[in-house]
Amino acid sequence: MIIRDLRVTLLRTPFTDPPRWAQGYRRPRELVVVELETQSGITGMGYLMPLFGGLATIKTCLEEMIAPLVIGRAITEVEGIWQDLWRATYGIGRMGVTVFAMSAVDIALWDALGRRAGLPLHRLWGHVRSEVPAYGSGCWRGLGGDGMVDKARRYAEAGFGAIKMQVGHMYDADTDVAHVAAMRAALGDGIEIMVDVNMAWHADQAITVGRRLDEHGIYWLEEPVVAEDYAGYFRIADALETRVVGGESHFTRHDLRPFFDSGKIPILQPDVMRGGLSELRKIAVEADSRGLLIAPHLFPELMVQLMASIPQRPHVGVCRLPR
Repeated sequence: MIIRDLRVTLLRTPFTDPPRWAQGYRRPRELVVVELETQSGITGMGYLMPLFGGLATIKTCLEEMIAPLVIGRAITEVEGIWQDLWRATYGIGRMGVTVFAMSAVDIALWDALGRRAGLPLHRLWGHVRSEVPAYGSGCWRGLGGDGMVDKARRYAEAGFGAIKMQVGHMYDADTDVAHVAAMRAALGDGIEIMVDVNMAWHADQAITVGRRLDEHGIYWLEEPVVAEDYAGYFRIADALETRVVGGESHFTRHDLRPFFDSGKIPILQPDVMRGGLSELRKIAVEADSRGLLIAPHLFPELMVQLMASIPQRPHVGVCRLPR
């Protein structure tokens, strides 16, 4: 079980359902793939999908700073490796590229352990449930109001009980509210509507627009302000009837601590690229101890393993319509 090689591959391939969250977004699907091979031939794979570039930078970090600290270790040292990488990169890290690189390795280590044990991760970690609810994501703002409604209808026809749409960035407040109103009219009251702002607003704007969105019974308002504006998050949460959620742009449980301590953000959305599977499991435990839920960001094929092994039962987002 000793790691003898760490390989990094950069992949680019077209999206089957391109994200349209901005009119100018034209990047292909880009992946950083990490393979850890043991002396006995077990290979574990981890991968990232950064969405906004930086792949070559992450690859350099993996090869220069991470690989020398991983090769020669046992795949069973998952926590020890995470802690050593955290300390070794702390001076120039704690967030950003170093944590992305660590996360890819952490995912690969758990993959290798699952293969060695012959078990899916939800069994290795301790199985809780065999079904995880999913919502239909990918009702991108770049599709326009009618396009978002059309995609949501197809999700509803496929049996999804909730969808997520986008506001902000491309539209003014009146247009955003009109899009949400049209979505509610099209779907009726039986489908939950999540609304993602992608940090487009400041706190006062989020309160003003959010109160208008309250009237349409949305399930949550996601990332209304930039990640570091904790005070803004809490002001918005106090002002609205709709639950306010966030966390995908925060790194590790340490960056989420103000959310844990306040209790005002009832659903956290950690991203596996910002701490790895090990960190998401710790976030899930901390959230559960505070009576909070988690709905992890992206990577449903990985997150279903996590969600099947923890007490909380929120949604996992699916961005692609089923065939």
